[in-house]
Amino acid sequence: MNFFDIKWIEVLDTVVRALVSLTTLFLITKLLGKKQVSQLSLFDYVIGISIGNFAAEMTINIESQYLNGLTAIIVFGLVAYLVSYLTMKSIVLRRFFIGTPTILIQNGKLIEKNLKKVKFDINDLLEECRGNGYFDISQIEYALMEVNGKVSILPKGEYIPVTIKDMNLKPSKQELTANIIIDGKIMYNNLKNMKKDEDWLEKELKVKGYKTLDNVLLATLDNNDKITVYERNYHDKIHNVLE
Repeated sequence: MNFFDIKWIEVLDTVVRALVSLTTLFLITKLLGKKQVSQLSLFDYVIGISIGNFAAEMTINIESQYLNGLTAIIVFGLVAYLVSYLTMKSIVLRRFFIGTPTILIQNGKLIEKNLKKVKFDINDLLEECRGNGYFDISQIEYALMEVNGKVSILPKGEYIPVTIKDMNLKPSKQELTANIIIDGKIMYNNLKNMKKDEDWLEKELKVKGYKTLDNVLLATLDNNDKITVYERNYHDKIHNVLE
């Protein structure tokens, strides 16, 4: 292909279309919220692939005008938003558009008709059970397929993990740790939120033997002022130990 024969105007038009479609998709996704991204129901899935198809068509098909693709994306996005709003207000509509969980195991017994209903065979079910940490299906009291396709499991009483409450222990308050160094760069906002400054951090790192940040891949700080440092290329050290 001759470099000078390329229709650069069409290439530029495609770039502009791609940016417009990407921006529109991002705004529509923001409108729909995180649920659209993290938990796809059947309806969400249909909407998602349709909008993606419109965006691709708008980007590649330079013979069609921008407005056609944008209109289709916006209409589908607004319909998805409307359905999401209505399903929060109506149980009937929620069951119609989103669906309901399906029981696959009840009282420790397999529900074969429900397995067929969700197009699951025994191997599929066993795989999902292993993914949830249950290699022995006899330990399961209930297993339900959620509307997004995930399988939730309730183990039998004797296999429920022991909790702090069960042991009558006083639990300590759990707090999130702050990432204060990422890829050798100090996260000043996180450090400030933990009521620390750069001078304090440098002193603490020197105590741990780190004079510079070059060898620090990640460093975290908890509420007890404990710094945990993860070095670069630490896997090399593990490899040497294993050898």
